[in-house]
Amino acid sequence: MREWLDSLPGFLGAAALRRVVASTVAARRADRPVVWAMGAHVIKVGCSPVVIDLIDRDVVSGIVLHGAGAVHDVEIATCGATSEDVAETIRHGTFGMVRETAAIFEEALAGEAARLGLGKAVGRWLCEHRPPHLAHSVLAAAYRKGIPVTVHVALGTDTVHVLDRSDGSAIGRAAMLDFRTVCAVVADLGATDGSPAGGVWYNIGSAVVLPEVFLKAVSAARNLGADLDAMVTVNLDMIRHYRPSVNVLQRPVRPGNGLEVCGHHEILLPLLRQALIEGLG
Repeated sequence: MREWLDSLPGFLGAAALRRVVASTVAARRADRPVVWAMGAHVIKVGCSPVVIDLIDRDVVSGIVLHGAGAVHDVEIATCGATSEDVAETIRHGTFGMVRETAAIFEEALAGEAARLGLGKAVGRWLCEHRPPHLAHSVLAAAYRKGIPVTVHVALGTDTVHVLDRSDGSAIGRAAMLDFRTVCAVVADLGATDGSPAGGVWYNIGSAVVLPEVFLKAVSAARNLGADLDAMVTVNLDMIRHYRPSVNVLQRPVRPGNGLEVCGHHEILLPLLRQALIEGLG
């Protein structure tokens, strides 16, 4: 993979991909965080094993999802597929009407569990109940590894919100804890005294919610005195969007520290995984 990557022309996307790999390798060698904030499509197109492998190898040190990503992850873990086939169900009024998924989120947040935060609570539920396809759960892998795992919810955007059993106050409390967690994660993306390398924040396939979460977390971290000048940000998606461009690649970082590679997740992420493994030796 390294030879293939080196053989690519030194322009545009190929040059950006090389810098993404080099920045991530430098971050992990300096014990700086590498955080993957991912939209739901990353999980829906089958990239969970790629992400889980990088978690297990200590390459990815933090996972950030929005609500739909958590829904996909839970459904894949429990039944091997996701119920969110919008085109097939939206005209029948059955889209999102899956009792089992909502029940899992309700159980995961019951009682004191909500104080864990949404990502950790659902990851723990999965690990404790061991559904048939647990090995494909990113939430469970992150919980088992003990790395930060957060879920950021916009109420009304996820299928589990449709059913009357969903408790908005429980979801909101847990998601608020996750936002505070992610602020601490972002505050640690600067360099340390022993190395100039900073941490790397990846935005992978989220056009709106997670770029906004990141921007607010950067503001909170800097307000509390965090030095994020060495931080590198990466956007990976099939097309360019406004918010990832300005809220991830431009506003929060020094010029030149925002990197973008366009491509389909199911092609780009396996290639990136192999490049990172070889780059870290």
